[in-house]
Formats: sequence, structure tokens, C-alpha cells
Amino acid sequence: MKLLTAFIIGSVFGLGIAISGMANPAKVLNFFDIAGSWDPSLLFVMGGALVITAIGYRLVFGQRTAPLFDKGFMVPTSTQIDRYLVVGSAVFGTGWGISGFCPGGAIPALGLGYVEAMQFVGAMIAGIVVGRLINMRFLKPAAA
Repeated sequence: MKLLTAFIIGSVFGLGIAISGMANPAKVLNFFDIAGSWDPSLLFVMGGALVITAIGYRLVFGQRTAPLFDKGFMVPTSTQIDRYLVVGSAVFGTGWGISGFCPGGAIPALGLGYVEAMQFVGAMIAGIVVGRLINMRFLKPAAA
């Protein structure tokens, strides 16, 4: 049931991404091109997503102590802004600005047949592997 629920939620998310145009890298890149062919329509997509998310968080976290199909919620608890967060955010934003894809937009774009999405997902997987190797090699595990 947990996998089915994840599939349904992911499908709805992907459908929303595809309908809103966020799976189209040209549309996303036009959003970032403030001095050129700026397309502000993604502001409405992001604003709508924030409103829906805020309502959903309020409904779920205000009434439940655990999700329906798991023992507890898996939400970040750290509020620390450290170099890993800053560097990771910079890499994420740079990749998004260069390619026009974020991970949430690239996965649905695979289904739309964008070759660029396949390249992005391949690079994203390589980046995840390299990042984990760097973490294992240079970072020590946190003391328990």
C-alpha cells in the first residue's frame, strides 16, 4: 500500500509539473532570463504550490502524529545552515539555471521524451554517486 500511495502521489506531482510547463526546460530558462524573454508564469505555479503545500501541511501535521502507511514522518529536523547546505544549494541552482531542469521537473520530462531530460537525469545520478563518494572519503560520521 505504501508503494501504491507513493506511485499515485508521484504521478499527480508529475502530471502537475507537466501541465504547468515546468518539465519544459525552455519555459524554465525563460523564467530565469529576467533581462531577456522573461516568462513570469512560473511564479504562479510556485505560488499555487506553496498555498497547496501550506494547507496540506496544516491539515496533516495538525491532525496526525504519523502518516497512514509508516511509523513516522520523515521531515528534516536540522535548522543549521552549514557549508554543505550552501555548497549543495549552489550546485543545485547552477544546474537548474544551466539545464532548465530540477529533479522534480526532469523525471516527468523523461516521460515526455526530452533527450535533455535523459542527459540531466544521467548527470544527476552521476552527481549523487560522486557526492556520496566524496562524503564517504572526506567526511567523518557524526558522533553518536
